[in-house]
Amino acid sequence: MDEKRFVKLYEQNEFRGSVSSEIWMDRETRVCYLFHIFGETGGLTPLLNADGKPVLGPL
Repeated sequence: MDEKRFVKLYEQNEFRGSVSSEIWMDRETRVCYLFHIFGETGGLTPLLNADGKPVLGPL
């Protein structure tokens, strides 16, 4: 497999890089995820629309 499964769509850094928010997309499902880092702690969650369904990224 030549292409990576996940691709970063967006990144925002604050406080000299100690806080970062990124949006990643799974190329197989097109589901988007929010990855948030605060210092040495981080978390990953799917992005959901108003109906509670996963947000899909571009083709």
